[in-house]
Amino acid sequence: MKKRSAICIFLLLYTFAFANAKTIKVVTTTTDLRSITELIGGDKVSVNSIATGYQNPHFVDPKPSYIINLSNADMFVTVGLDLETGWSPQLLASSRNSKIQKGSEGYVDASIGIGLLQVPTSANRGEGDIHIYGNPHYWLDPLNGKVIARNIANGLERIDPSNKSFYENNLKAFFNNIDIKMRQWQAEMAPFRGSKVIAYHNEWVYFETRFGLKIVDFMEPKPGIPPTPSQLVKVIGEVKANNIKVIMSSPYFTTSSADVVAKQTGVKVLTLATSTGAFPSIKNYFDLFDYDIAQLTAALK
Repeated sequence: MKKRSAICIFLLLYTFAFANAKTIKVVTTTTDLRSITELIGGDKVSVNSIATGYQNPHFVDPKPSYIINLSNADMFVTVGLDLETGWSPQLLASSRNSKIQKGSEGYVDASIGIGLLQVPTSANRGEGDIHIYGNPHYWLDPLNGKVIARNIANGLERIDPSNKSFYENNLKAFFNNIDIKMRQWQAEMAPFRGSKVIAYHNEWVYFETRFGLKIVDFMEPKPGIPPTPSQLVKVIGEVKANNIKVIMSSPYFTTSSADVVAKQTGVKVLTLATSTGAFPSIKNYFDLFDYDIAQLTAALK
C-alpha cells in the first residue's frame, strides 16, 4: 500500500512538473513581434505569426487556421494602435479563448510606452487612412524594439512567473544587442543624415526620425489612396528640384507608379523590408535593419 502511495505521489509530482515545463504557445499579429518574442522567450515559447513579412499588416484575410492557433494560445501579442483593426478583433472573438482577450493576462499590446508620432488632432476620413492613435509603424525604429521587448517580457512573466529570471536575462541580452547594433547602424547612416527621399506610403516616419532622413512627399496623394497622375507630376517635380535619389517602397505595394517617376528622373526605386521575413535573408528583427540600411546607404551614395 505504501509503495502504491509513493508511486502515486511520484506520478502527481511528475505531472505537475511537466505541466509547469510546458511550452507557452504565443500568437503574434506580425513577424517582428514573433521574432522579438522568440528572442525573449527562447525555448520556453512556441510562436506563430498571423501576417507574413511580405504582407501588408493592415489587410489580412482571416483563415480557419488562424482561429485554431488563437484558440490554443496562451498569449497574444498585437502591434495595436488600430493597425490590425480590420481583422484582429474578429479573429480574437472567434477564438473564444478567454486567456488572450483584451484585458486578460495573456493579451499584450506591444505599443504601450511607445513615444507615438503623427498623432492627429482630429479624425477626418477625407485625409485618407488616418490612424487616430498615431502612426502605428513604430517597430521601424529599432530603439522602440526595446519597448516592445519589455512589453512581451511582462506578458510572459505574468503567465509564467516561475521563469521570470530567464526572461529578464534574455531581455537584458536583447537590450545590449540593440545598443551594439544601433552604434553600427547610426555610423552607417551618419553620412546621409538630412538626405531627402520619397516614400510610397506613410510607414517610415519612425525610421526617418531615428536615422535623420527627410521624407518630402509620398507616392500616395493621401494615406491609402493609390497614386494619381497629378501626384506623379508633383513627385517628379520634387525629385528634380531636390535632387532626390531614392523612392522607398515595400514588398506589398506595386512599383509601377514609382517606376514612371524613375524613368522620368533617374531616381532609384528601393523595395525595402518593413518586417522580418520580407525577404529570405531577413531571419530576425536585427536582420531587418541590416538589410534596409545596406540598401539605403548603397543607393544614397
